[in-house]
Amino acid sequence: GYHDTITPPVVLRNVVENPGWYTAYTPYQAEISQGRMEALLIYQTVIQELTGMEIANASLLDEATAAAEAMTMSHRIAKRKQGNRFLVDANTHPQTLGVVLTRAEPLNIAVEVCDVANMVIDSSVFGILVSYPGSDGQLVDWQDLCERAHAVNALVTCATDLLALCVLRSPGTFGADIAVGNSQRFGVPLGFGGPHAGFISTKIKYQRQLPGRVIGISKDSQGTPALRMALQTREQHIRRQRATSNICTSQVLLAVVAGLYAVWHGPEGLIEIAGVIHNHARDLAAGLTAAGFEVSTHYFDTLRVETGDNTDALMAGALAKGINLRRLNDDAVCIAFDETTLDADVVQLLEVFGAQSQGDFSDNIPVAQRRLDSFLQEPVFRNYRSETAMLRWLHTLEVRDLALNTAMIPLGSCTMKLNATSEMIPISWAGFNAMHPFAPRNQTLGYLALFDELEGWLAEITGFDAVSLQPNAGSQGEYAGLLTIRAYHAANGQAEQRKICLIPTSAHGTNPASAVLAGMKVVTVNCDDNGNIDVQDLRVEKHSDTVAALMVTYPSTHGVFETSIVEVCEIVHGVGGQVYMDGANMNAMMGLCRPGDFGADVLHLNLHKTFAIPHGGGGPGMGPIGVKAHLSPYLPSHNVVDMGGPGDATTRQGAVSAAPWGSPSVLPITWAFIAMLGPVGLKRSSEVAILSANYIAKRLEGHYDVLYRGEQGRVAHECILDTRPFKADGVVVDDLAKRLVDYGFHAPTMSFPVVGTLMVEPTESEPLQEVDRFIEAMLSIREEIRAIASGASDAEDNALKNSPHTLGVICSDTWEHKYSRSQAAFPMDRLRSHKYWPTVGRIDNAYGDRHLICSCDAWPSDS
Repeated sequence: GYHDTITPPVVLRNVVENPGWYTAYTPYQAEISQGRMEALLIYQTVIQELTGMEIANASLLDEATAAAEAMTMSHRIAKRKQGNRFLVDANTHPQTLGVVLTRAEPLNIAVEVCDVANMVIDSSVFGILVSYPGSDGQLVDWQDLCERAHAVNALVTCATDLLALCVLRSPGTFGADIAVGNSQRFGVPLGFGGPHAGFISTKIKYQRQLPGRVIGISKDSQGTPALRMALQTREQHIRRQRATSNICTSQVLLAVVAGLYAVWHGPEGLIEIAGVIHNHARDLAAGLTAAGFEVSTHYFDTLRVETGDNTDALMAGALAKGINLRRLNDDAVCIAFDETTLDADVVQLLEVFGAQSQGDFSDNIPVAQRRLDSFLQEPVFRNYRSETAMLRWLHTLEVRDLALNTAMIPLGSCTMKLNATSEMIPISWAGFNAMHPFAPRNQTLGYLALFDELEGWLAEITGFDAVSLQPNAGSQGEYAGLLTIRAYHAANGQAEQRKICLIPTSAHGTNPASAVLAGMKVVTVNCDDNGNIDVQDLRVEKHSDTVAALMVTYPSTHGVFETSIVEVCEIVHGVGGQVYMDGANMNAMMGLCRPGDFGADVLHLNLHKTFAIPHGGGGPGMGPIGVKAHLSPYLPSHNVVDMGGPGDATTRQGAVSAAPWGSPSVLPITWAFIAMLGPVGLKRSSEVAILSANYIAKRLEGHYDVLYRGEQGRVAHECILDTRPFKADGVVVDDLAKRLVDYGFHAPTMSFPVVGTLMVEPTESEPLQEVDRFIEAMLSIREEIRAIASGASDAEDNALKNSPHTLGVICSDTWEHKYSRSQAAFPMDRLRSHKYWPTVGRIDNAYGDRHLICSCDAWPSDS
């Protein structure tokens, strides 16, 4: 399930190591995210065409997560017609099976691991997961199974391999309903298990059930084609407990790399790479067969070799040559080839087995399973065959986005801080990024030392006793934390009794979605007029025997330190519940206070917020959890790697991600952040973040109302500006957000947690000059609103309503607006010397929802 690969150097240098790509945020403001969304549209096209499906999303967290999402998706589609059984073929990657089992248990889905080809399938089965190729490399024709499943309305999910599909028949053509997998081998390093972009694709009739984010084509105010996140995924957080998934973070940066890998090589190059890999496998298979070994009959890149009593000796012989083999059992090993394999490697393997190359060997992909149709014929997969052309095209995409190398991104609750170059450099080192996640423990001592030290530091910073680094996104941290609480109640014989999860109305939308996935029932807790938890509404006597947990964000999602937090924790503990704390706002607490000291039992940390891992345009993320000692035996485990730590197989919950430590290759960033700042620097960071937010709130007094403040009249590390009063003047929050683009800024978080507001978080990374520039922009926009209110500006035709203004609009031959081109483009004089120009005007979201188009065959080739 993991393969070494070669990242094209032009992509490595100009994307992976380029802050113009890795410091951007999720494309909620589509007008300033066109470059990376075009790259994601390409990625979706690659997935759709190779898997033979009609729609794909913009990535999931890993292959195992994608398989688990496919299971729950199938369950939703078939739940009114089918039973509760989900069949998983025994020849499935064990890490995938582990996550599927974890996800199924709270939802009461009955997972059966079996030889599905020989199973009787009836209406008690709602879904089936098969692998193509199988975990041991074997190729099976699943068409008959798909037909039998469809006869009883069951859905078939196929876990597959993108490079194999360059030469193998696609899952869509033999009847699969959903395809999942990992795009890692398309140029994304092994990274000891992550971050990698998992993929999922399906038939168009299931588009409303597809989890995660989908990039779709719409048009802007000038009728120009433009990209945006499609509505059903963009608004998942609004659905709260009715969301189809708790996934918030995707793996944008890694999906971009995978898509660009396909652009760089084109279909011919991909087929050539697949052919070379397959030939290496054929060469070894022929030699081993001649030497008397039994090997796989049909395969692409992976051989199962029956080794009998010689398994230990052969494993040791390979290791002596620097080669790790996969032990399937006492009598068999697996050998997988990849893009980096050389002829010399095959020779060494033959020597280990006492065999020789046969020179001439037979083709072993059955005719019925060969790919006969073409793929990736769009111009983008043919246009960039020189490094010069590729370099320039990548740059055109980069400048269509606004990232931290351009300006401050003041997104509340998102903590868009500096990702220091010195922290980033190690992610390109082979010592971190070229290691297989299941390598023997004695080959991974450096990583294990880093994990141990980082877990200790995070525990000390937060006041908890143990930390799990496995969750590879904030949403997965939420889920893992709730499963830990669930396992604790189960150990006390109260799992079936304690099902209630109390969640304040101000909580992040992923909180209730995670609670539902963890098998809990959400009960909403109101907030008072100051944005704090309404302690009277929290009185839990009516749920005293059924409360499993309270999910609380501190400082609150409203940007204040709630003085009742200790009382809130005591109330929940008083009825036997546990307190889960969402650590999204930990940037206000480093070195100042510790959540573990005032009553929280579990905390998830967003390392991609507080601890400097870049957002990557919407991913990667990391969401480790800290727990108190009584919960530590119930932390996530892994069914391939012994992670150590407290607890055992009877207590520890199952895996929540494919790799044991989530996305390890980005953890050196957080390690370096903490190591270089130390306790004094971490505390100073929080102090400056809080100071900056209060400075903004103070400077904007009298111009914008700050919606919530603490008892001392201060905010925490972010503040919510109330723009709802401007609606009386015909100005809505969208107008402010889009007008800020003309000033060269990404808008603050819009309409969360309160509709019609802007939540501003400056972080500690922004210098005073940039904070002042943002304040000046907000004051200038306020004057523009006053001009509308007074009648000095037209109520309909004004700079706010028509924003953002593209260079094409400003330079057009005609100008019929009731304000000047200069006001539109240069509302502040400083913009005349340096200005960011959006490439599209305001995007028509409604049009995109009515015309859902999610592949680049409909995208202009000269865009």
